Amino acid sequence: MSTWNNFNDAESPAFSLIPKGTLVKVRMTIKPGGYNDASQGWLHGWATRGDTGAVYLNAEFVVLEGKYARRKLWSLIGLSSTKGETWGQMGRGFIKGVLNSAYGLHPEDTSAAAQAGRCIESFGDLDGVVFVGKVDWEKDRDNEDKAVIKIPIMPDHPGYKEIMGPVVASVGDRGGPSAHVPAHVAHAAQAAAAASPVAGRPAWAQ
Repeated sequence: MSTWNNFNDAESPAFSLIPKGTLVKVRMTIKPGGYNDASQGWLHGWATRGDTGAVYLNAEFVVLEGKYARRKLWSLIGLSSTKGETWGQMGRGFIKGVLNSAYGLHPEDTSAAAQAGRCIESFGDLDGVVFVGKVDWEKDRDNEDKAVIKIPIMPDHPGYKEIMGPVVASVGDRGGPSAHVPAHVAHAAQAAAAASPVAGRPAWAQ
Protein backbone atom coordinates (compact mmCIF):
# COMPACT_ATOMS: atom_id res chain seq x y z
CA MET A 1 0.00 0.00 0.00
CA SER A 2 1.38 3.44 -0.92
CA THR A 3 2.25 6.04 1.71
CA TRP A 4 -0.35 8.59 0.70
CA ASN A 5 -3.18 6.52 2.18
CA ASN A 6 -1.35 4.36 4.77
CA PHE A 7 -0.57 6.27 7.93
CA ASN A 8 0.42 3.42 10.23
CA ASP A 9 4.11 4.38 10.11
CA ALA A 10 3.53 8.12 10.35
CA GLU A 11 4.99 9.93 13.33
CA SER A 12 2.53 10.51 16.15
CA PRO A 13 1.56 14.16 16.56
CA ALA A 14 3.56 15.83 19.29
CA PHE A 15 2.30 19.10 20.68
CA SER A 16 3.51 20.89 23.76
CA LEU A 17 2.39 24.23 25.07
CA ILE A 18 4.69 27.21 24.88
CA PRO A 19 6.29 27.30 28.36
CA LYS A 20 4.91 29.71 30.94
CA GLY A 21 6.82 32.94 31.16
CA THR A 22 8.10 32.84 27.57
CA LEU A 23 8.28 36.29 25.95
CA VAL A 24 7.03 36.31 22.37
CA LYS A 25 6.52 38.90 19.66
CA VAL A 26 2.93 38.53 18.46
CA ARG A 27 0.47 40.02 16.03
CA MET A 28 -2.98 40.42 17.54
CA THR A 29 -6.11 40.12 15.43
CA ILE A 30 -9.67 40.63 16.63
CA LYS A 31 -12.43 38.27 15.51
CA PRO A 32 -15.53 40.44 15.05
CA GLY A 33 -18.49 39.31 17.13
CA GLY A 34 -21.08 41.66 15.66
CA TYR A 35 -21.98 43.36 18.94
CA ASN A 36 -22.37 47.13 19.10
CA ASP A 37 -23.19 49.53 21.93
CA ALA A 38 -23.24 53.12 20.73
CA SER A 39 -23.48 54.45 24.30
CA GLN A 40 -20.07 52.90 25.00
CA GLY A 41 -18.58 53.79 21.63
CA TRP A 42 -18.36 50.11 20.67
CA LEU A 43 -19.15 50.24 16.97
CA HIS A 44 -18.41 48.37 13.75
CA GLY A 45 -19.13 44.95 15.27
CA TRP A 46 -15.72 44.28 16.81
CA ALA A 47 -17.06 43.29 20.24
CA THR A 48 -18.65 39.96 21.15
CA ARG A 49 -21.45 39.47 23.67
CA GLY A 50 -21.46 36.09 25.42
CA ASP A 51 -24.38 34.06 26.73
CA THR A 52 -23.84 35.44 30.25
CA GLY A 53 -24.07 39.04 29.05
CA ALA A 54 -20.34 39.64 29.26
CA VAL A 55 -18.86 41.69 26.43
CA TYR A 56 -15.32 41.14 25.20
CA LEU A 57 -12.89 41.21 22.29
CA ASN A 58 -12.11 37.76 20.89
CA ALA A 59 -8.37 38.02 20.28
CA GLU A 60 -5.96 35.75 18.45
CA PHE A 61 -2.19 36.10 18.80
CA VAL A 62 0.23 34.73 16.21
CA VAL A 63 3.87 34.38 17.24
CA LEU A 64 5.97 36.12 14.59
CA GLU A 65 9.53 35.06 15.34
CA GLY A 66 11.73 32.61 17.17
CA LYS A 67 11.30 29.01 18.23
CA TYR A 68 7.52 29.23 18.39
CA ALA A 69 6.95 31.20 15.18
CA ARG A 70 3.50 30.70 13.62
CA ARG A 71 2.05 29.24 16.82
CA LYS A 72 -1.33 30.71 17.76
CA LEU A 73 -2.79 31.64 21.12
CA TRP A 74 -6.23 32.95 22.03
CA SER A 75 -7.54 35.16 24.82
CA LEU A 76 -10.61 37.20 25.62
CA ILE A 77 -10.16 40.89 26.41
CA GLY A 78 -12.86 41.95 28.81
CA LEU A 79 -14.99 45.02 28.11
CA SER A 80 -17.86 44.61 30.55
CA SER A 81 -19.47 41.99 32.76
CA THR A 82 -22.77 41.66 34.58
CA LYS A 83 -20.74 40.65 37.66
CA GLY A 84 -19.11 44.05 38.09
CA GLU A 85 -16.40 46.32 36.74
CA THR A 86 -13.34 44.16 37.47
CA TRP A 87 -13.24 42.30 34.15
CA GLY A 88 -13.68 45.46 32.11
CA GLN A 89 -10.93 47.24 34.07
CA MET A 90 -8.60 44.29 33.49
CA GLY A 91 -9.36 44.53 29.77
CA ARG A 92 -8.63 48.27 29.75
CA GLY A 93 -5.33 47.65 31.51
CA PHE A 94 -4.42 44.95 29.00
CA ILE A 95 -5.15 47.22 26.03
CA LYS A 96 -3.11 50.03 27.61
CA GLY A 97 -0.20 47.63 28.00
CA VAL A 98 -0.56 46.46 24.39
CA LEU A 99 -0.40 50.06 23.14
CA ASN A 100 2.64 50.79 25.31
CA SER A 101 4.36 47.67 24.02
CA ALA A 102 3.41 48.17 20.38
CA TYR A 103 4.47 51.80 20.16
CA GLY A 104 7.47 51.71 22.48
CA LEU A 105 5.84 53.87 25.17
CA HIS A 106 7.40 53.82 28.63
CA PRO A 107 4.59 53.25 31.18
CA GLU A 108 5.73 56.35 33.10
CA ASP A 109 5.66 58.58 30.01
CA THR A 110 2.84 61.12 30.36
CA SER A 111 3.87 63.34 27.45
CA ALA A 112 1.24 64.43 24.93
CA ALA A 113 2.73 62.06 22.37
CA ALA A 114 2.51 59.08 24.73
CA GLN A 115 -1.04 59.95 25.73
CA ALA A 116 -1.97 60.12 22.05
CA GLY A 117 -0.44 56.69 21.57
CA ARG A 118 -2.73 55.25 24.24
CA CYS A 119 -5.89 56.43 22.48
CA ILE A 120 -7.76 54.60 19.74
CA GLU A 121 -10.61 55.64 17.49
CA SER A 122 -12.01 52.13 17.14
CA PHE A 123 -11.27 48.61 18.30
CA GLY A 124 -10.24 48.15 14.69
CA ASP A 125 -7.03 50.03 15.59
CA LEU A 126 -6.06 46.99 17.66
CA ASP A 127 -6.55 44.57 14.79
CA GLY A 128 -3.10 43.69 13.47
CA VAL A 129 -1.09 45.46 16.18
CA VAL A 130 2.32 43.90 16.98
CA PHE A 131 3.62 43.78 20.55
CA VAL A 132 5.54 41.65 23.04
CA GLY A 133 3.53 39.39 25.32
CA LYS A 134 4.22 36.98 28.16
CA VAL A 135 2.84 33.46 27.81
CA ASP A 136 0.76 32.04 30.64
CA TRP A 137 -1.49 29.01 30.99
CA GLU A 138 -5.12 28.71 31.98
CA LYS A 139 -7.78 26.02 31.87
CA ASP A 140 -10.15 25.71 28.94
CA ARG A 141 -13.76 24.49 29.12
CA ASP A 142 -12.54 20.90 29.19
CA ASN A 143 -10.19 21.69 32.10
CA GLU A 144 -7.19 21.24 29.82
CA ASP A 145 -4.25 23.65 29.90
CA LYS A 146 -4.02 26.19 27.10
CA ALA A 147 -1.44 28.88 26.44
CA VAL A 148 -2.69 32.48 26.56
CA ILE A 149 -1.38 36.03 26.46
CA LYS A 150 -2.42 37.95 29.57
CA ILE A 151 0.48 40.33 30.16
CA PRO A 152 1.91 42.75 27.55
CA ILE A 153 5.62 43.42 28.00
CA MET A 154 6.51 47.11 27.92
CA PRO A 155 9.74 48.99 27.15
CA ASP A 156 10.79 49.15 30.81
CA HIS A 157 11.12 45.34 30.90
CA PRO A 158 14.73 44.13 30.43
CA GLY A 159 13.67 41.58 27.79
CA TYR A 160 11.56 43.94 25.69
CA LYS A 161 14.17 45.28 23.28
CA GLU A 162 15.62 41.84 22.50
CA ILE A 163 12.21 40.42 21.57
CA MET A 164 10.66 43.46 19.90
CA GLY A 165 13.76 44.45 17.94
CA PRO A 166 14.36 47.82 16.27
CA VAL A 167 11.28 47.78 14.03
CA VAL A 168 9.02 49.82 16.28
CA ALA A 169 10.22 53.22 17.47
CA SER A 170 8.61 55.32 20.14
CA VAL A 171 5.54 57.20 18.96
CA GLY A 172 7.18 60.36 20.18
CA ASP A 173 10.38 59.79 18.20
CA ARG A 174 11.23 62.83 16.09
CA GLY A 175 12.15 60.48 13.30
CA GLY A 176 8.48 59.63 12.99
CA PRO A 177 6.28 56.88 14.40
CA SER A 178 6.31 53.36 13.04
CA ALA A 179 4.32 52.53 9.94
CA HIS A 180 1.54 50.65 11.74
CA VAL A 181 0.70 53.47 14.17
CA PRO A 182 -2.87 54.66 13.40
CA ALA A 183 -2.98 57.95 11.50
CA HIS A 184 -4.65 59.94 14.29
CA VAL A 185 -1.96 58.81 16.72
CA ALA A 186 0.83 59.62 14.27
CA HIS A 187 -0.43 63.16 13.68
CA ALA A 188 -0.88 63.87 17.39
CA ALA A 189 2.50 62.36 18.20
CA GLN A 190 4.32 64.39 15.57
CA ALA A 191 2.70 67.61 16.79
CA ALA A 192 3.58 66.83 20.39
CA ALA A 193 7.13 65.83 19.52
CA ALA A 194 7.66 69.08 17.66
CA ALA A 195 6.76 70.95 20.82
CA SER A 196 8.88 68.77 23.12
CA PRO A 197 11.30 70.89 25.18
CA VAL A 198 14.14 68.37 24.97
CA ALA A 199 14.59 66.49 21.70
CA GLY A 200 14.53 62.72 22.02
CA ARG A 201 13.66 62.67 25.73
CA PRO A 202 10.17 61.65 26.95
CA ALA A 203 8.44 63.58 29.72
CA TRP A 204 9.19 60.96 32.38
CA ALA A 205 12.92 61.33 31.68
CA GLN A 206 13.05 65.15 31.71
